[in-house]
Amino acid sequence: MLSPRLLEILRTYWHDAHPREWLFPGNIPGQPISRDAIGQACPTPAIATAAGATTVTTTTATATACRRMQANDMGRWTGSRATRVRASETAPGDMPALIEPELATLVQHHPAEGDWSYEIKFDGYRMLARLERGEVRLITRNGHDWTDRMPRFRKALEALPADSAWVDSEAVVLDANGKPDFNALQNAFDRRSTADIVLYVFDLLWLNGTDLREQPLRARRTLLHELMEQAESPLLRYSDDFAEDPASLVASACKMKLEGIIGKRADAPYRSGRSNDWIKLKCNLRQEFVIGGFSRVRGAKSGVRSLRLGVHEQDGTLRYAGHVAPHLSPARSAAFARRAHTLQQAFPAFYNAPEPERDREFHWLAPDIVADVSFLEWTPNGEVRHPVFHALREDKPARAVTEGKVADELGAGNIGSTRERPGPRGTVIMGDIKISNPQRVMDPASGRTKLDIVRYYDAISEWALPCLHARPLALVRAPDGIAGELFFQKHSERARIPGVEELPVSVYPGHKPLLVANTADALVGLAQMSVVEIHSWNGAAPDLEHPDRVIFDLDPDPSLPWSAMLEAALLVKVVLDELGLRSFAKTSGGKGFHIVVPLTRRQGWEEVKLFSQAVAQHMTRVVPQRFSAVLGPKNRVGKIFIDYLRNGRSASTVAAFSVRARPGMAVSMPISWDELKDVKGGDLRLTRSNGQICS
Repeated sequence: MLSPRLLEILRTYWHDAHPREWLFPGNIPGQPISRDAIGQACPTPAIATAAGATTVTTTTATATACRRMQANDMGRWTGSRATRVRASETAPGDMPALIEPELATLVQHHPAEGDWSYEIKFDGYRMLARLERGEVRLITRNGHDWTDRMPRFRKALEALPADSAWVDSEAVVLDANGKPDFNALQNAFDRRSTADIVLYVFDLLWLNGTDLREQPLRARRTLLHELMEQAESPLLRYSDDFAEDPASLVASACKMKLEGIIGKRADAPYRSGRSNDWIKLKCNLRQEFVIGGFSRVRGAKSGVRSLRLGVHEQDGTLRYAGHVAPHLSPARSAAFARRAHTLQQAFPAFYNAPEPERDREFHWLAPDIVADVSFLEWTPNGEVRHPVFHALREDKPARAVTEGKVADELGAGNIGSTRERPGPRGTVIMGDIKISNPQRVMDPASGRTKLDIVRYYDAISEWALPCLHARPLALVRAPDGIAGELFFQKHSERARIPGVEELPVSVYPGHKPLLVANTADALVGLAQMSVVEIHSWNGAAPDLEHPDRVIFDLDPDPSLPWSAMLEAALLVKVVLDELGLRSFAKTSGGKGFHIVVPLTRRQGWEEVKLFSQAVAQHMTRVVPQRFSAVLGPKNRVGKIFIDYLRNGRSASTVAAFSVRARPGMAVSMPISWDELKDVKGGDLRLTRSNGQICS
């Protein structure tokens, strides 16, 4: 057990787990947004706006912390603090046994006018909960009673401080990234194991004998928010709404690979059934598929019920990837039928052809026709989910159709994008920046060049920038390669670094202006100036007096095996978990390991440093044979030094995704705790050909 003093120190620094999930990057253009109300710290996908940009985020706290912070001794809720609904406007009467849910209409564009609010579109099961005098029923969208399938939620809803209520919600399972995972949800119900399911509650239709459905959405959600503030169970989550620009919200949702967003008229009543008062804007993947066959109703002589889709594997075989209903004009349908007739064959081209269906017959085709299809996601068994047919493609060769994994993973910063083009006299232009001496070898051990590093930082910018935004930098430059002399730089010198900005002197008085890299061009500019390593502060502008994270740098005796590092990291995590502190892991790019704990900006540098020192000293007392809290090689013989000194003012730590100026060009890489056991060594390296990461 931790000492009472350490518990007190750690709880002082408790935070509701960084609302931006820095471990799963590409979604954090701004700084952390602290929530003053600790009761709002439970996990909820959210969308926040910071530094002029909008982003989808995920706010998560441990169940222990939520229970501790949300528990209270208040009586049953009366709604006295809410925006009250006048009694004359309500519809008293018997509580309905069933309520049909309101459904959203799919649209391509958000409304240009009107009073709209937007929420995350959850990828789960719609669930309406009925509570009356302590008895709870959970009803699906189609009216099925699933109460017995979700016993934990019966108890959670029974504890709500209300005598009677109807609430509208979505049952969701969050993956390791904090995003809804529909396949995991299905598996949870199939296994009859609902431990990972949570309910995101977004509407209140009835409360304590009052029918609220005729009230405007804004009033209903005000009442709902106050009700949920007093919910004691972390299984129940309030779904936040956002008034930001919906185009930015959709873009951010798609970047995070969420399903999309829901728009709702803030002044509209609740209407069962499909309604234009609720709209949905969805995110979809889109690519070409080979048509390996089609199906029609058994016995029919014509018509196409669905196209059977496929993609080529790396070995050239054709994998079945699902089916889609085509939407063709009569002329195009006739043209497809004529072409399909010439391609018919007795056996499927798929190596994993779908099973026969009782009411349909399959017609197999030689894999020559290509279809353009959008879809929500790939299922675990390699099929498309929620596909939508767009067109037949005459300009795409079927043999070139594969699953588009690389583009999906690397995003807009792909190598070979239009950002890179030849420049004069042997230079390369990346974006707006001219790269001089692109073929200079930066690492003789691996042969990696300056252009390799430029390409890497450009490709990784979408992921790296959220970790760097507005943080002062400390740079390691290698003008003659890493085998030559290295230079450490914190300020601009004679030559300005392209794309890199200087913070105002007022942010850090008495010092030269500090440097920040907030754009992809800034990262390219750093690489152009032969910067290899990028280090950053634990604080960010404009408030450099209050750090927003603390880092535990595990620095081992070089003789220790990597397995000892992994065990040590997990031991530290156990302590943090016990206190409700959420932590994230990343490799250092060398033998070490970093554990990052996000903080709200309430404490100064000295307090945060004291906190990290207290944790290090506690680990040393509890497991003295493994840890040291004293600097110096002689103090860590056979042990791991927990370096807390990186948490002081102006101290810096190598940034996530930074290359290291060491032979082999290792990279500091965030990894999930679940992936920790699969890491084979301390180094993740930069490949020469395309800037990707390999182990």
